Amino acid sequence: MVIRSPHPDVEIPDVSLYDFLFASLTEADLARTAVVDGPTGATTSYGELRAQVDALAGAFAARGHRPGDVVALHCPNVPAFVAVFHGLLRAGITVTTINALASGAEVAKQLAASGATALVTVSALLPAAQGGADAVGLARDAVVVLDGAEGHPGLRDLLTAGAPAPDVTLDPATHLAVLPYSSGTTGLPKGVMLTHRNLVANVLQAEPFIPLTPDDVIPAVLPFFHIYGMTVLMNGALYQRSTVVTLPRFDLAEYLRVVAEHRATVLFVAPPIALAVAKHPLAAQADLSSVRLMMSGAAPFDEHLAALVGERLPQASVTQGYGMSEMSPVSHTIPVGRDDLSPGSIGLLVPNMLARVVDPATGEEIDVPAEGMSAPGELLCAGPNVMVGYLGDEQSTRDTITADGFLHTGDIVTVDADGAFYVVDRLKELIKYKGYQVPPAELEALLLAHPQIADAAVVGVPDGAGEEVPKAFVVVADGAALTADDVMAYVAAQVAPYKKVRLVEFTHVIPKSAAGKILRKELRAA
Repeated sequence: MVIRSPHPDVEIPDVSLYDFLFASLTEADLARTAVVDGPTGATTSYGELRAQVDALAGAFAARGHRPGDVVALHCPNVPAFVAVFHGLLRAGITVTTINALASGAEVAKQLAASGATALVTVSALLPAAQGGADAVGLARDAVVVLDGAEGHPGLRDLLTAGAPAPDVTLDPATHLAVLPYSSGTTGLPKGVMLTHRNLVANVLQAEPFIPLTPDDVIPAVLPFFHIYGMTVLMNGALYQRSTVVTLPRFDLAEYLRVVAEHRATVLFVAPPIALAVAKHPLAAQADLSSVRLMMSGAAPFDEHLAALVGERLPQASVTQGYGMSEMSPVSHTIPVGRDDLSPGSIGLLVPNMLARVVDPATGEEIDVPAEGMSAPGELLCAGPNVMVGYLGDEQSTRDTITADGFLHTGDIVTVDADGAFYVVDRLKELIKYKGYQVPPAELEALLLAHPQIADAAVVGVPDGAGEEVPKAFVVVADGAALTADDVMAYVAAQVAPYKKVRLVEFTHVIPKSAAGKILRKELRAA
């Protein structure tokens, strides 16, 4: 059966992202603070930001970039990211965002795959950026270093070029705005083609469930190069005229300082940040009284962790959402104020969203039950936020999007009678033990509830008998003393026999992506 959002559809205007965010600025809006540089406190008003966006659009056009060209943005969260990103889109250019932690080889792969004709970066990332640019033959003056580097154009050069913003006409439904890279459900990273309409739609789809206001102050530690930080945080905040405080990297002490000093009201986080806020002694001493909402996304966020965060932020709503780059990214979230929904749920379908849950073995559709919980199945989604496809990869596009427009997410979910969805695990990450499916996320949530465990991950590894068994990687809390037997006994006491952890390895850190996803491939190779 097709499952629909319980919220009425929202109207999606047929406009570019620039017009959607900036064309309706009022005189009062122009004076509001749009962006604050977290480390220095320097502010940029909405009026100043729009002027920068227009100036940058003109500068890139004057440098020969035309609508449909691709320019790579390889930059941490700094105020200039916001201006450059929207300046490029204002000129009709497609932006491919590169992970700030990418190596030179990884930069080169994305530049080549996307067909980027220029690269914008910062001096701290120049070694990797230049290595990537050299590998694909980009000229030195095609590498813009925002904060300045000898032989490269900088932000000041672009802002003072004096070229007017070009008169660009584009079809929001087909013109590519961004080209992030994602592995999807399988395989190597692929260019996700998202249009202006995709991005506009998803800001409007998320707004009824994650309402922001001009009075909100939002620390931006989630990377803008990732679709969660790009759409939910950066673009969502700009649309509501909120204030964004940029942080180029996550440092807990600095993050807590920004929250306290700027009286932050909304925290968009990934689970590792939520875990730090819940468990770290520094957070216990911080002033978090201004926070009204914490929303987690990008990785599983279970109800035990949500409860711990709730104890630290008793005045705030604690929710989570779900999505993927291929959906711009939000398809589900717990609406603010819906305290009746379990914080372990990914929430309800956002407006304009359709879903199916299908048995991954048979393809048969699983219905929403009249009461209780459905059987597990793969989640498929359709809506105006779903990507056009993967760049230059028609086969992967066909494998991912059905003929009637439903996107395979690769995630196994259940849905209850109220329409709330729960992620069991990623289809490709399920551990098969003696024919039973063991979801790593369930065991990880259990391990994180242990007071002496600071972080944990579970992967399937082969044992001597040819079986795949659950192996736990555990980071022990400071001052705690645990043995492998302690960990295995703790889990065994709370799960069915086939779900027991069979191997334990203690480690100092769980490898994760910038978006907070556990890098299971690295753990399996350990």
